[in-house]
Amino acid sequence: MKRWSMFLLVVCLGCQNHSSPSRVHILLIEGNRSLKITGIDTIVLNDINRDSIKNWQSLFAISRLPADTDLKEYQPTQPGKYRVSNGSVIFTPDTPFVKQRAYFLRYYNHADNKSTWDYIRGNVKPGALHYTDLIFKP
Repeated sequence: MKRWSMFLLVVCLGCQNHSSPSRVHILLIEGNRSLKITGIDTIVLNDINRDSIKNWQSLFAISRLPADTDLKEYQPTQPGKYRVSNGSVIFTPDTPFVKQRAYFLRYYNHADNKSTWDYIRGNVKPGALHYTDLIFKP
């Protein structure tokens, strides 16, 4: 009886949903001219910063939020400069953010490892990108 109850307990705990909230946080700084992105592991940031290409938009894409939110996928990314400072990424756009205009940061979570059970249940499709959208207004 003990083995059966332990087996049932292990099965129930294994099927539990383990969704974790986004660790990435954003904050407007320098008079709403720049965006500070925190919550990414310092080792990962320094590794990307040492890369010769420094393709920050593959991790953080910043765009204007359209009136029809179904069109978010088709918005061009905001051009600008990314720099690492004190364990955070500072994004300064080439053209200033427009006041009272909504923008969003799409954080592509490449490290979000999904289990085989997520694919079997249909929660995740093969080849699907895992991202989180964070909306902000300057």
